[in-house]
Amino acid sequence: MTSLVKWILILLGLISVIANIVIVCLYSGSLPKCSSKPHHAFKGKHNERSAVFADLSADEYLQVRDYMSNQKDLDISVNALTKPSGNFLFLIDLLLPRKSDALGYLDNNKPKPVREATAVVFYGTLGHIKEYVVGPLPNPTYHRDVTVERYKEELPINARTVTIGEYALIFKFINEEVFTKLGKIVKESFDVSKEKTLNSFEGMPRGVKSGERQTWISFFRDLSGMYIHPVGLEVLINHESTNASLWSVKRLLYNGQYFDSVEDLIKQYDAGTVTKIMYKPVQNYASLKPKSKPTGLSPQQFYPQGKRFSVKNNNVMYLEWSFAFGLSSLTGMRVFDIRFKGERIAYELSVQEAMSVYGSITPGMILTKFLDSSIGIGRFAHELVRGVDCPYAATYIDTFRYIDVSAPHRFRNSICLFEHNTGRPLRRHFSDFFSNSYGGMVNSALVFRTITAIGNYDYLWDFIFYQSGSVETKVHATGYISSSFNVDGNLKYGHQVAENTIGNIHTHFISFKVDLDVLGVENVFQTKDMKFMNVSLPWMPERYAMVPQLVEAQLKTEKEAALRYDTKTPRYLHIASNRTNRWGHQRSYRLQVVSFTGDSLPETEPEEKSMSWARYKVAITKHKDSEQTSSSLYSQNNMWTPAVDFSKYIEDDESIENQDLVAWVTTGFLHIPHAEDIPNTVTVGNGGGVILRPHNYFDEDPSIHSPDGVYISPGSEGNCENNKMACLAEDACSPVVEPFTYNGFEGTMKFEE
Repeated sequence: MTSLVKWILILLGLISVIANIVIVCLYSGSLPKCSSKPHHAFKGKHNERSAVFADLSADEYLQVRDYMSNQKDLDISVNALTKPSGNFLFLIDLLLPRKSDALGYLDNNKPKPVREATAVVFYGTLGHIKEYVVGPLPNPTYHRDVTVERYKEELPINARTVTIGEYALIFKFINEEVFTKLGKIVKESFDVSKEKTLNSFEGMPRGVKSGERQTWISFFRDLSGMYIHPVGLEVLINHESTNASLWSVKRLLYNGQYFDSVEDLIKQYDAGTVTKIMYKPVQNYASLKPKSKPTGLSPQQFYPQGKRFSVKNNNVMYLEWSFAFGLSSLTGMRVFDIRFKGERIAYELSVQEAMSVYGSITPGMILTKFLDSSIGIGRFAHELVRGVDCPYAATYIDTFRYIDVSAPHRFRNSICLFEHNTGRPLRRHFSDFFSNSYGGMVNSALVFRTITAIGNYDYLWDFIFYQSGSVETKVHATGYISSSFNVDGNLKYGHQVAENTIGNIHTHFISFKVDLDVLGVENVFQTKDMKFMNVSLPWMPERYAMVPQLVEAQLKTEKEAALRYDTKTPRYLHIASNRTNRWGHQRSYRLQVVSFTGDSLPETEPEEKSMSWARYKVAITKHKDSEQTSSSLYSQNNMWTPAVDFSKYIEDDESIENQDLVAWVTTGFLHIPHAEDIPNTVTVGNGGGVILRPHNYFDEDPSIHSPDGVYISPGSEGNCENNKMACLAEDACSPVVEPFTYNGFEGTMKFEE
C-alpha cells in the first residue's frame, strides 16, 4: 500500500468519526429533557409521624446550648477551645423516645412522645462527666442528670474524648517540649524547622489501666496522605492532669531505640550511640492526584421518567418501601420504622460501632485498639462528591451536628439517596425446553448512603432496599492504612509497602443493631441448617444413601442465642412470628451475615470488656430501653472499666420466646496491608454486612408484582406491553444535570480561633 493511499484512508476515517460525533450531538440536542416529576404514583403519603426519629435541627441545637449555658449553677462553657480544666458542653444529640411510646404514637394514636435531647458535659473542675436529659423541645425548660441511671456509676473525667481544646494544648506542648528542644535532631532527621513541621497520629487506648491518660504519638511527614509517611519518631506524653502545666514526656522512640527523656535522646545522639535517621526528600506516593489526565466520563445513570422515590423531612418512600432516617453524631447512620407493603419489618437498623485492633512492634500501634464511636462516627460524615461518592443524579441531604463545637455545624450533602441498577438481574429464566419464553427483572434497589472519614479510614455505609422485600446494610472501607516505621522485627506485623513503611496488620469489626419486628413485637429466634443422613431408599430398602436433611431449632434464652465467632453457628438465623403463611410455615426474616473478620481480642485481655460485642457473630437479646447501644462514647478512653459492657446484656439470660427481640450483628474483615494499598485502600473486597431476607414471610416472591418485570414470548419480542426495554429507544430523553458544587471543607476541624 502506497503512502498516499494510506493517508487518504486515514483522512476518510477522521472525516467519518467527526461526522458521527456531529450527528450524535445534533440528535442529543434535539432530545427532550427527562421528566423531573415522577410518572410513578406513590402509594399512600409521607408519614409525618416519622419526625419522632428526626435529628435535632440547627434551632433545636441552639436552644439546648443556650439553655444549658444559662444555668449558672452548672458553670458550663460552650467555647470549642475550652481547656481540660474547664467545664465544656461537648455534645448535644437527639434522645430517642422509648420504643413503647414511639410505637403507641405511630400505630395507636397515643400521645406524641416528648422530644428531648442528651447533653454531655465534661467537668474538668470537678473531675467527672455528666449526661443530662434536656427538654421539652422546642424551648427547653428542664434538665435532669441521668449519668448514674444510665451507667450505674459516675463517669471519671479521664474517660472523656480528647477535645479540640485539649488537642490545641497537646500540639503546643509537643512543639515546646519536643520539637524546640530537639531542634538539631529533627532538622537533620526530618527537615523540621519553624516553617516546616511534622504531623502527629495518636495511638489508643491512652495507657494500660483505668485512670491513665498517657498517649503514644507517632510522627509523619507533612504531606497529603501523611498516614503512610512515618518518620521513625514516637513520643509518649502523660496528660492525665486537666492542668496542662503538669503534663510531661515519659518516653521517646527514635529509629527503634527507646529513650527515657528528651535530654537522654539529645545526649546519646550527640555521643554517636544512636543510629541516625538522615533526611532525604521522597516522592509523595500517598497523593491521590491522578497520574493520568482524565480522558472522558464513566457511565452515568439518570431517571428518564423521574425519580421513583420521595424524601420529605426525614421520611422516605420508594415503591413498596417507607422508612424514617437519622444520623447520630456518635454512632452514625440509622433508619427506623422500616415498612414493606405497609407492614413494619424492623423498628431500628443502625450502626453501633467500628473497631480495629492493630499489630506492631512500635509503641504507637502495639496496643492500638480504635473504637470509633468514642470519637464520633457520624461526626465525620462530610459532603459527598457528586458523581464519585454517589451517582451524579442522586438526591443529597444536609445534616446538622453539635459535637466538640461552639455552635451547630451544617454538613451539606452528607447523605445521598438514589435508585441503583445493580447491573445484574434480580431474577430471570430463559426457557429452552418444551415451551420457549424469557422472564426476568432488573435488580433496581434504593440505596441510602453516607461516608464517614474517621482519621485515616473512610467507611461507606449503605442501607439498600430491594424489591424482593430484602434489606441490606453493609460497610466498605477505603482511605489510608495506618503504618509504622520499618524497624527490626516489624515484618512480623505486616508487609513493607513503601520506603521505610510497614502496613500494619489489623482487624475491622463493625457492630450493627437490628431490631426486627416481624408482624409485631412478639417474636422467637429460630435456626436452620443441614446435615447428611444415611437414608434407606424407599424402593430399595437394602441400599442406603447420604441425603441432606433440614435441621430446625428454636433457641429460648439469651445465652443460647449468643452465637460466638469461634464456634460453628447454624447457617440460617431467623427472627420469626407465630403467624404462618399460606403453606403453614412461620413467617420470618432471616439474618444473613456477610463477613470475613479476623479473630476477636482474647477475653483475657483487660481491654476486651469494651468490645465484648465482637465475640458474637449474632447475639439475640430481649429489647430494653436501657440497652440502647453496644458501645459508648467513653469506651475508648476507659477500656478497662467501660461504661457499657455488652456481655452484661446476655448475663441475665432472659427468655427470648415471644419477646421483643433485638439482634446485635458483628461483621467486618481482616486486613493484611499490601503494596496495592498504596496510595490508598480500595473498597473492592474490603467490607461486610448483614442482609435481612424474607423467609416464608410471603406466599411468593413479592417482586413478581413489580412493574419492572419483563416477559418475552416468541413473536412478542418487540411488544412493549410486558417489556418496557423494547420501547426504550422511543422514550429516550437527555438527563437534567445539576451544576457541580462542593462545600466539604466547611466542616473540617479547627484547632485555633
